Amino acid sequence: MAPSSKRVCVIGAGSSGIASCQVLHARGIDFDCYEVGSEVGGNWRYGNDNGMSSAYESLFINTSRRIMEYATFPMPDSYPDYPHHSQIAAYFDAYVDHFGFRDRIRFRTEVVKVAPAEGGGWDVTARAVDGDGAEETARYDAVMVANGHHWDPRWPEPAFPGDFDGEITHAHHYKTPEGYEGKNVLVLGIGNSACDIAVETSRVSKMTYLAMRRGAWVIPKYVGSKPVDELAPSWSWRVPFPVQRTLLNWLIKRVQGDPTQFGLPKPDHRVAEAHPTVSSDLLPRIGHGRIKVKPNIARLEGDSVRFVDGSVERIDRIVYCTGYKISFPFLDHDLLDPSGDNRIPLYRKVVHPDLDGLYFIGLIQPLGAIMPIAELQSEWIADVIEGKVALPARAEMATEIAADQRAMERRYVASKRHTIQVDYWPYLHQLREERARRRVTAPPAVRPPATDNRDKELEAA
Repeated sequence: MAPSSKRVCVIGAGSSGIASCQVLHARGIDFDCYEVGSEVGGNWRYGNDNGMSSAYESLFINTSRRIMEYATFPMPDSYPDYPHHSQIAAYFDAYVDHFGFRDRIRFRTEVVKVAPAEGGGWDVTARAVDGDGAEETARYDAVMVANGHHWDPRWPEPAFPGDFDGEITHAHHYKTPEGYEGKNVLVLGIGNSACDIAVETSRVSKMTYLAMRRGAWVIPKYVGSKPVDELAPSWSWRVPFPVQRTLLNWLIKRVQGDPTQFGLPKPDHRVAEAHPTVSSDLLPRIGHGRIKVKPNIARLEGDSVRFVDGSVERIDRIVYCTGYKISFPFLDHDLLDPSGDNRIPLYRKVVHPDLDGLYFIGLIQPLGAIMPIAELQSEWIADVIEGKVALPARAEMATEIAADQRAMERRYVASKRHTIQVDYWPYLHQLREERARRRVTAPPAVRPPATDNRDKELEAA
Protein backbone atom coordinates (compact mmCIF):
# COMPACT_ATOMS: atom_id res chain seq x y z
CA MET A 1 0.00 0.00 0.00
CA ALA A 2 1.33 3.44 -0.94
CA PRO A 3 2.31 5.71 1.95
CA SER A 4 -0.23 8.35 2.95
CA SER A 5 0.33 11.88 1.66
CA LYS A 6 -0.92 13.31 4.94
CA ARG A 7 1.42 14.95 7.43
CA VAL A 8 0.71 14.68 11.15
CA CYS A 9 2.02 16.39 14.28
CA VAL A 10 2.15 14.49 17.59
CA ILE A 11 2.49 16.62 20.73
CA GLY A 12 4.22 14.78 23.56
CA ALA A 13 6.36 11.63 23.76
CA GLY A 14 4.81 10.14 26.86
CA SER A 15 2.97 6.83 26.95
CA SER A 16 0.17 8.08 24.68
CA GLY A 17 2.34 10.08 22.31
CA ILE A 18 4.70 7.23 21.52
CA ALA A 19 1.70 4.96 20.91
CA SER A 20 0.53 7.44 18.26
CA CYS A 21 4.03 7.61 16.80
CA GLN A 22 4.23 3.82 16.53
CA VAL A 23 0.92 3.59 14.69
CA LEU A 24 1.76 6.41 12.27
CA HIS A 25 5.23 4.98 11.65
CA ALA A 26 3.82 1.51 10.93
CA ARG A 27 1.27 2.99 8.51
CA GLY A 28 3.86 5.01 6.60
CA ILE A 29 2.16 8.29 7.58
CA ASP A 30 4.61 11.20 7.71
CA PHE A 31 4.78 12.75 11.18
CA ASP A 32 6.82 14.83 13.59
CA CYS A 33 6.65 14.39 17.34
CA TYR A 34 7.53 17.29 19.62
CA GLU A 35 8.71 16.60 23.17
CA VAL A 36 9.81 19.22 25.72
CA GLY A 37 12.03 16.74 27.57
CA SER A 38 15.15 14.97 26.38
CA GLU A 39 13.71 11.44 26.78
CA VAL A 40 10.49 9.56 26.17
CA GLY A 41 8.23 8.44 28.98
CA GLY A 42 6.41 11.58 30.09
CA ASN A 43 4.92 11.13 33.54
CA TRP A 44 6.70 7.79 34.01
CA ARG A 45 10.18 9.29 33.57
CA TYR A 46 11.18 10.10 37.15
CA GLY A 47 12.96 13.46 37.25
CA ASN A 48 11.94 14.16 33.66
CA ASP A 49 13.64 17.36 32.53
CA ASN A 50 10.42 18.49 30.88
CA GLY A 51 9.32 19.42 34.41
CA MET A 52 5.97 17.68 33.98
CA SER A 53 6.48 14.30 35.64
CA SER A 54 4.52 13.66 38.81
CA ALA A 55 6.40 10.43 39.56
CA TYR A 56 7.88 10.02 43.02
CA GLU A 57 10.92 7.84 43.65
CA SER A 58 8.97 4.94 45.17
CA LEU A 59 6.22 4.88 42.53
CA PHE A 60 4.96 1.55 41.22
CA ILE A 61 2.13 1.10 38.75
CA ASN A 62 -1.29 0.30 40.22
CA THR A 63 -2.60 -1.55 37.18
CA SER A 64 -0.90 -4.87 36.48
CA ARG A 65 1.60 -5.07 33.63
CA ARG A 66 -0.56 -7.42 31.56
CA ILE A 67 -3.34 -4.83 31.60
CA MET A 68 -1.00 -1.87 31.08
CA GLU A 69 1.24 -3.16 28.26
CA TYR A 70 0.89 -2.24 24.60
CA ALA A 71 -0.78 -4.91 22.46
CA THR A 72 2.06 -4.72 19.94
CA PHE A 73 4.87 -4.98 22.47
CA PRO A 74 4.15 -6.94 25.67
CA MET A 75 6.22 -6.33 28.77
CA PRO A 76 8.70 -9.14 29.42
CA ASP A 77 7.74 -12.01 31.69
CA SER A 78 10.71 -11.09 33.87
CA TYR A 79 8.86 -7.97 35.01
CA PRO A 80 6.88 -8.20 38.27
CA ASP A 81 3.10 -7.89 38.31
CA TYR A 82 3.41 -4.23 39.32
CA PRO A 83 6.66 -2.78 37.91
CA HIS A 84 8.58 0.19 39.30
CA HIS A 85 8.60 3.45 37.33
CA SER A 86 12.21 2.81 36.27
CA GLN A 87 11.14 -0.44 34.62
CA ILE A 88 8.27 1.31 32.84
CA ALA A 89 10.66 3.98 31.53
CA ALA A 90 13.02 1.26 30.25
CA TYR A 91 10.05 -0.45 28.60
CA PHE A 92 9.14 2.77 26.79
CA ASP A 93 12.73 3.15 25.55
CA ALA A 94 12.73 -0.42 24.27
CA TYR A 95 9.34 0.15 22.59
CA VAL A 96 10.56 3.21 20.71
CA ASP A 97 13.81 1.58 19.62
CA HIS A 98 12.14 -1.71 18.68
CA PHE A 99 9.83 0.04 16.23
CA GLY A 100 12.56 2.45 15.11
CA PHE A 101 11.03 5.91 15.28
CA ARG A 102 13.22 7.69 17.84
CA ASP A 103 14.64 9.88 15.08
CA ARG A 104 11.12 11.23 14.40
CA ILE A 105 10.90 12.75 17.89
CA ARG A 106 12.17 16.30 18.22
CA PHE A 107 13.39 16.36 21.81
CA ARG A 108 13.81 19.53 23.88
CA THR A 109 11.29 21.22 21.60
CA GLU A 110 8.20 22.95 22.95
CA VAL A 111 5.01 23.49 21.00
CA VAL A 112 3.93 27.05 21.80
CA LYS A 113 0.96 27.44 19.47
CA VAL A 114 -1.43 25.28 17.47
CA ALA A 115 -3.86 27.20 15.27
CA PRO A 116 -6.19 26.44 12.36
CA ALA A 117 -4.46 27.14 9.08
CA GLU A 118 -6.04 29.14 6.31
CA GLY A 119 -7.39 26.72 3.74
CA GLY A 120 -7.38 23.75 6.13
CA GLY A 121 -4.97 21.91 8.36
CA TRP A 122 -3.09 23.23 11.36
CA ASP A 123 -0.13 25.55 11.86
CA VAL A 124 2.13 24.32 14.65
CA THR A 125 4.66 26.74 16.10
CA ALA A 126 7.54 25.32 18.15
CA ARG A 127 10.81 26.47 19.64
CA ALA A 128 13.94 24.75 20.91
CA VAL A 129 13.99 24.80 24.72
CA ASP A 130 17.77 25.24 24.81
CA GLY A 131 17.93 27.60 21.84
CA ASP A 132 17.75 31.34 21.35
CA GLY A 133 13.98 31.47 21.57
CA ALA A 134 13.46 31.51 17.83
CA GLU A 135 10.18 29.97 16.72
CA GLU A 136 9.43 27.86 13.66
CA THR A 137 6.00 27.15 12.19
CA ALA A 138 5.09 24.08 10.15
CA ARG A 139 1.79 23.04 8.60
CA TYR A 140 0.16 19.70 9.27
CA ASP A 141 -2.98 18.01 8.03
CA ALA A 142 -3.73 16.72 11.52
CA VAL A 143 -2.53 17.14 15.10
CA MET A 144 -2.63 14.39 17.72
CA VAL A 145 -2.50 16.02 21.15
CA ALA A 146 -0.90 13.73 23.74
CA ASN A 147 0.44 16.17 26.31
CA GLY A 148 -1.04 14.28 29.28
CA HIS A 149 -3.32 15.39 32.10
CA HIS A 150 -1.24 14.80 35.23
CA TRP A 151 1.19 17.72 35.03
CA ASP A 152 -0.73 20.94 35.85
CA PRO A 153 -1.48 20.80 39.61
CA ARG A 154 -4.92 21.76 40.84
CA TRP A 155 -4.74 23.36 44.27
CA PRO A 156 -7.70 23.45 46.66
CA GLU A 157 -10.52 25.55 45.21
CA PRO A 158 -11.28 27.81 46.93
CA ALA A 159 -8.14 28.07 49.04
CA PHE A 160 -8.58 27.24 52.71
CA PRO A 161 -8.93 30.31 54.94
CA GLY A 162 -6.16 31.34 57.27
CA ASP A 163 -2.38 31.14 57.11
CA PHE A 164 0.04 28.28 57.59
CA ASP A 165 3.54 28.63 59.03
CA GLY A 166 4.89 25.34 57.70
CA GLU A 167 5.62 24.08 54.21
CA ILE A 168 2.87 23.32 51.69
CA THR A 169 3.45 21.31 48.55
CA HIS A 170 1.38 19.55 45.92
CA ALA A 171 1.65 15.83 45.18
CA HIS A 172 3.06 16.80 41.78
CA HIS A 173 6.20 18.08 43.50
CA TYR A 174 6.56 15.32 46.10
CA LYS A 175 9.52 13.05 45.29
CA THR A 176 10.88 11.38 48.45
CA PRO A 177 10.12 11.37 52.22
CA GLU A 178 13.35 13.25 52.88
CA GLY A 179 12.54 16.29 55.00
CA TYR A 180 9.45 14.68 56.50
CA GLU A 181 11.37 12.85 59.23
CA GLY A 182 10.03 13.52 62.72
CA LYS A 183 7.38 15.92 61.38
CA ASN A 184 3.64 16.05 61.76
CA VAL A 185 2.51 15.59 58.18
CA LEU A 186 -0.94 16.24 56.75
CA VAL A 187 -1.87 14.65 53.42
CA LEU A 188 -5.11 15.89 51.88
CA GLY A 189 -6.90 13.49 49.54
CA ILE A 190 -7.90 9.85 49.23
CA GLY A 191 -6.73 9.08 45.70
CA ASN A 192 -3.84 6.81 44.76
CA SER A 193 -1.11 9.43 45.18
CA ALA A 194 -2.51 10.53 48.55
CA CYS A 195 -2.47 6.97 49.85
CA ASP A 196 1.05 6.30 48.57
CA ILE A 197 2.41 9.52 50.05
CA ALA A 198 0.62 9.04 53.37
CA VAL A 199 1.95 5.48 53.66
CA GLU A 200 5.50 6.50 52.74
CA THR A 201 5.71 9.54 55.03
CA SER A 202 4.16 7.53 57.89
CA ARG A 203 7.33 5.41 57.98
CA VAL A 204 9.48 8.43 58.91
CA SER A 205 7.11 11.08 60.32
CA LYS A 206 6.19 11.74 63.90
CA MET A 207 2.60 11.29 62.73
CA THR A 208 0.88 11.40 59.35
CA TYR A 209 -2.69 12.63 59.15
CA LEU A 210 -4.84 11.77 56.13
CA ALA A 211 -7.68 14.23 55.55
CA MET A 212 -10.45 13.92 52.97
CA ARG A 213 -13.75 15.46 51.91
CA ARG A 214 -15.42 12.10 51.28
CA GLY A 215 -14.71 8.45 51.88
CA ALA A 216 -13.51 6.00 49.26
CA TRP A 217 -13.56 2.28 48.61
CA VAL A 218 -9.96 1.09 49.00
CA ILE A 219 -9.19 -1.76 46.63
CA PRO A 220 -6.27 -4.15 47.25
CA LYS A 221 -3.69 -4.89 44.57
CA TYR A 222 -4.11 -8.62 45.01
CA VAL A 223 -6.93 -11.01 45.73
CA GLY A 224 -5.17 -14.17 46.73
CA SER A 225 -2.17 -14.39 44.43
CA LYS A 226 -3.83 -12.68 41.45
CA PRO A 227 -3.71 -8.96 40.57
CA VAL A 228 -7.16 -7.55 41.23
CA ASP A 229 -7.57 -6.10 37.72
CA GLU A 230 -6.98 -9.51 36.17
CA LEU A 231 -9.83 -11.20 38.01
CA ALA A 232 -12.54 -10.25 35.53
CA PRO A 233 -12.26 -11.53 31.93
CA SER A 234 -12.55 -9.10 29.02
CA TRP A 235 -16.16 -10.13 28.37
CA SER A 236 -17.28 -9.33 31.91
CA TRP A 237 -18.37 -5.83 30.89
CA ARG A 238 -21.37 -7.43 29.20
CA VAL A 239 -22.64 -8.49 32.61
CA PRO A 240 -25.19 -5.90 33.88
CA PHE A 241 -23.38 -3.20 35.81
CA PRO A 242 -25.43 -3.59 39.03
CA VAL A 243 -24.35 -7.24 39.10
CA GLN A 244 -20.70 -6.28 38.59
CA ARG A 245 -20.95 -3.70 41.36
CA THR A 246 -22.53 -6.17 43.78
CA LEU A 247 -19.77 -8.72 43.16
CA LEU A 248 -17.03 -6.10 43.53
CA ASN A 249 -18.58 -4.77 46.73
CA TRP A 250 -18.66 -8.29 48.19
CA LEU A 251 -15.07 -8.91 47.13
CA ILE A 252 -13.71 -5.68 48.62
CA LYS A 253 -15.44 -6.21 51.95
CA ARG A 254 -14.26 -9.81 52.08
CA VAL A 255 -10.61 -8.89 51.42
CA GLN A 256 -10.32 -5.43 52.98
CA GLY A 257 -13.15 -5.41 55.50
CA ASP A 258 -15.31 -2.44 56.39
CA PRO A 259 -13.36 0.82 55.81
CA THR A 260 -15.26 2.58 58.59
CA GLN A 261 -13.69 0.19 61.08
CA PHE A 262 -10.36 1.84 60.23
CA GLY A 263 -11.74 5.31 60.88
CA LEU A 264 -12.34 6.14 57.23
CA PRO A 265 -15.63 7.91 56.55
CA LYS A 266 -18.37 5.86 54.98
CA PRO A 267 -18.24 6.46 51.21
CA ASP A 268 -21.12 8.61 49.97
CA HIS A 269 -21.19 6.61 46.75
CA ARG A 270 -21.40 2.99 45.74
CA VAL A 271 -18.48 0.85 44.61
CA ALA A 272 -17.22 1.77 41.09
CA GLU A 273 -18.95 5.16 41.09
CA ALA A 274 -15.57 6.87 41.55
CA HIS A 275 -12.08 6.30 40.23
CA PRO A 276 -10.65 3.45 42.31
CA THR A 277 -8.22 3.99 45.16
CA VAL A 278 -5.81 1.05 44.96
CA SER A 279 -3.67 0.32 47.99
CA SER A 280 -2.67 -2.76 49.93
CA ASP A 281 -0.72 -0.70 52.49
CA LEU A 282 -3.04 2.08 53.65
CA LEU A 283 -5.32 0.14 56.00
CA PRO A 284 -2.44 -1.68 57.78
CA ARG A 285 -0.65 1.65 58.37
CA ILE A 286 -3.86 3.05 59.86
CA GLY A 287 -4.18 -0.13 61.91
CA HIS A 288 -0.60 0.32 63.15
CA GLY A 289 -1.47 3.80 64.38
CA ARG A 290 0.96 5.49 62.01
CA ILE A 291 -1.74 7.22 59.97
CA LYS A 292 -4.66 9.04 61.58
CA VAL A 293 -7.74 9.79 59.51
CA LYS A 294 -9.25 13.28 59.56
CA PRO A 295 -12.15 15.01 57.80
CA ASN A 296 -11.62 17.95 55.47
CA ILE A 297 -9.65 21.05 56.47
CA ALA A 298 -11.72 23.93 57.85
CA ARG A 299 -8.98 26.50 58.47
CA LEU A 300 -5.21 26.95 58.58
CA GLU A 301 -4.09 28.38 61.92
CA GLY A 302 -0.38 29.12 61.87
CA ASP A 303 1.36 26.02 63.17
CA SER A 304 -1.93 24.09 63.36
CA VAL A 305 -4.83 22.96 61.19
CA ARG A 306 -8.46 23.00 62.26
CA PHE A 307 -10.68 20.34 60.70
CA VAL A 308 -14.41 20.50 59.98
CA ASP A 309 -15.20 18.32 63.00
CA GLY A 310 -13.65 21.00 65.24
CA SER A 311 -10.47 19.05 66.07
CA VAL A 312 -7.11 20.80 65.83
CA GLU A 313 -3.69 19.25 65.17
CA ARG A 314 -0.22 20.74 65.09
CA ILE A 315 1.13 20.28 61.57
CA ASP A 316 4.58 20.93 60.11
CA ARG A 317 4.05 20.00 56.45
CA ILE A 318 1.02 19.69 54.19
CA VAL A 319 0.84 17.75 50.92
CA TYR A 320 -2.19 18.57 48.79
CA CYS A 321 -3.20 15.61 46.64
CA THR A 322 -5.99 17.53 44.97
CA GLY A 323 -5.64 16.44 41.37
CA TYR A 324 -4.76 18.17 38.14
CA LYS A 325 -6.16 20.61 35.62
CA ILE A 326 -6.56 19.63 32.00
CA SER A 327 -4.41 22.17 30.15
CA PHE A 328 -3.42 22.92 26.58
CA PRO A 329 -1.19 26.01 26.79
CA PHE A 330 -0.59 25.91 23.03
CA LEU A 331 -4.30 26.32 22.17
CA ASP A 332 -6.05 29.69 22.32
CA HIS A 333 -8.81 29.77 24.93
CA ASP A 334 -11.21 30.95 22.23
CA LEU A 335 -10.54 27.64 20.49
CA LEU A 336 -10.70 25.31 23.48
CA ASP A 337 -10.70 26.14 27.17
CA PRO A 338 -11.18 23.34 29.73
CA SER A 339 -9.73 25.32 32.63
CA GLY A 340 -13.05 25.94 34.38
CA ASP A 341 -14.36 22.46 35.06
CA ASN A 342 -12.12 20.06 33.08
CA ARG A 343 -14.95 19.40 30.61
CA ILE A 344 -14.11 19.03 26.93
CA PRO A 345 -16.82 18.07 24.41
CA LEU A 346 -15.10 15.23 22.56
CA TYR A 347 -16.67 12.43 20.56
CA ARG A 348 -15.44 9.16 22.04
CA LYS A 349 -13.08 11.30 24.17
CA VAL A 350 -10.95 11.97 21.08
CA VAL A 351 -12.64 14.09 18.37
CA HIS A 352 -13.93 17.63 18.72
CA PRO A 353 -16.91 18.07 16.37
CA ASP A 354 -15.91 21.62 15.41
CA LEU A 355 -12.13 21.22 15.12
CA ASP A 356 -11.44 19.10 12.08
CA GLY A 357 -8.10 17.32 12.22
CA LEU A 358 -7.42 17.96 15.92
CA TYR A 359 -7.43 14.76 17.97
CA PHE A 360 -6.80 14.08 21.66
CA ILE A 361 -4.99 10.85 22.55
CA GLY A 362 -4.91 9.48 26.09
CA LEU A 363 -7.18 12.19 27.47
CA ILE A 364 -9.07 9.66 29.55
CA GLN A 365 -9.13 8.36 33.11
CA PRO A 366 -9.92 4.67 32.77
CA LEU A 367 -10.88 2.00 35.25
CA GLY A 368 -7.83 0.25 33.85
CA ALA A 369 -4.71 1.41 31.98
CA ILE A 370 -4.30 4.27 29.50
CA MET A 371 -1.66 2.73 27.22
CA PRO A 372 -3.71 0.08 25.39
CA ILE A 373 -6.49 2.65 25.02
CA ALA A 374 -4.14 5.26 23.54
CA GLU A 375 -2.86 2.60 21.17
CA LEU A 376 -6.36 1.79 19.90
CA GLN A 377 -7.36 5.47 19.77
CA SER A 378 -4.33 6.05 17.55
CA GLU A 379 -5.28 3.16 15.27
CA TRP A 380 -8.77 4.63 14.87
CA ILE A 381 -7.50 8.12 14.11
CA ALA A 382 -4.94 6.74 11.67
CA ASP A 383 -7.87 5.06 9.90
CA VAL A 384 -9.60 8.45 9.76
CA ILE A 385 -6.49 10.24 8.48
CA GLU A 386 -6.02 7.63 5.76
CA GLY A 387 -9.67 7.90 4.72
CA LYS A 388 -10.47 4.31 5.63
CA VAL A 389 -13.00 5.32 8.24
CA ALA A 390 -15.42 8.22 8.18
CA LEU A 391 -16.39 10.17 11.27
CA PRO A 392 -20.08 10.72 11.99
CA ALA A 393 -21.73 13.99 11.02
CA ARG A 394 -21.26 16.86 13.45
CA ALA A 395 -24.86 16.63 14.71
CA GLU A 396 -24.50 12.93 15.41
CA MET A 397 -21.25 13.47 17.29
CA ALA A 398 -22.85 16.25 19.35
CA THR A 399 -25.76 13.98 20.24
CA GLU A 400 -23.40 11.19 21.31
CA ILE A 401 -21.30 13.59 23.38
CA ALA A 402 -24.39 14.80 25.25
CA ALA A 403 -25.56 11.22 25.83
CA ASP A 404 -22.12 10.24 27.10
CA GLN A 405 -22.14 13.21 29.46
CA ARG A 406 -25.50 12.21 30.90
CA ALA A 407 -24.36 8.62 31.33
CA MET A 408 -21.21 9.78 33.12
CA GLU A 409 -23.21 11.94 35.48
CA ARG A 410 -25.40 8.96 36.37
CA ARG A 411 -22.45 6.62 36.73
CA TYR A 412 -19.85 8.64 38.66
CA VAL A 413 -19.62 11.01 41.60
CA ALA A 414 -19.87 14.63 40.47
CA SER A 415 -16.25 15.77 40.44
CA LYS A 416 -13.66 17.43 38.20
CA ARG A 417 -11.79 14.16 38.56
CA HIS A 418 -14.50 12.27 36.68
CA THR A 419 -14.99 14.42 33.59
CA ILE A 420 -12.81 12.13 31.45
CA GLN A 421 -13.62 8.83 33.12
CA VAL A 422 -14.18 5.69 31.03
CA ASP A 423 -14.76 2.02 31.77
CA TYR A 424 -11.86 0.08 30.29
CA TRP A 425 -13.41 -2.85 28.40
CA PRO A 426 -16.60 -1.11 27.22
CA TYR A 427 -14.56 1.84 25.94
CA LEU A 428 -12.17 -0.41 24.02
CA HIS A 429 -15.24 -2.06 22.49
CA GLN A 430 -16.55 1.37 21.43
CA LEU A 431 -13.28 2.17 19.69
CA ARG A 432 -13.30 -1.15 17.85
CA GLU A 433 -16.84 -0.43 16.72
CA GLU A 434 -15.72 2.96 15.39
CA ARG A 435 -13.00 1.26 13.35
CA ALA A 436 -15.33 -1.44 12.00
CA ARG A 437 -18.70 0.07 11.28
CA ARG A 438 -17.55 3.21 9.46
CA ARG A 439 -15.08 1.58 7.15
CA VAL A 440 -15.16 3.03 3.64
CA THR A 441 -12.22 1.32 1.91
CA ALA A 442 -9.91 -1.65 2.40
CA PRO A 443 -8.83 -2.74 5.89
CA PRO A 444 -5.62 -1.28 7.35
CA ALA A 445 -2.27 -2.92 6.88
CA VAL A 446 -1.14 -5.36 9.54
CA ARG A 447 1.45 -3.90 11.89
CA PRO A 448 4.71 -5.69 12.64
CA PRO A 449 4.21 -8.24 15.43
CA ALA A 450 6.05 -8.08 18.73
CA THR A 451 9.18 -10.20 18.85
CA ASP A 452 10.81 -12.35 21.48
CA ASN A 453 13.73 -9.91 21.68
CA ARG A 454 12.06 -7.47 24.06
CA ASP A 455 14.04 -8.69 27.10
CA LYS A 456 17.29 -7.92 25.28
CA GLU A 457 15.93 -4.55 24.13
CA LEU A 458 14.96 -3.66 27.68
CA GLU A 459 18.39 -4.64 28.95
CA ALA A 460 19.96 -2.36 26.35
CA ALA A 461 17.59 0.54 27.11
